[in-house]
Amino acid sequence: MSCRISELVLNCNDPALLARFWREVLGYVELDREDGYIEIGPPDGFGGLQPTIILSPSNNPRTGRLPLHIDVNPVDRDQAAELERLLALGARRADVGQTGDENWHVLQDPEGNEFCLLRKRLDP
Repeated sequence: MSCRISELVLNCNDPALLARFWREVLGYVELDREDGYIEIGPPDGFGGLQPTIILSPSNNPRTGRLPLHIDVNPVDRDQAAELERLLALGARRADVGQTGDENWHVLQDPEGNEFCLLRKRLDP
């Protein structure tokens, strides 16, 4: 028997802001909203192959880099076009010591959580 990741929980100051951002990035929809928590996921809902994301309200300031980050791949355009789309949605470039020769881009969401845009284009 094995396990599969079904949900990712992201503590944040503004769940609504990050829910909007990540819905646009991933093509997700809002699945649930309760007590300040917002769950977003694929249009077919919880339990499929893609995990849902729970944006959890938190007032605890983060110190240092998170030990876990999200990687995303473009599905309907090349990496350069997807980078422009993500930046227009509010992502910012992040410097984590890259050399400039990487085939990915390190970005931050509107609250500063790092994520990477990889090069390989996946099927939708």
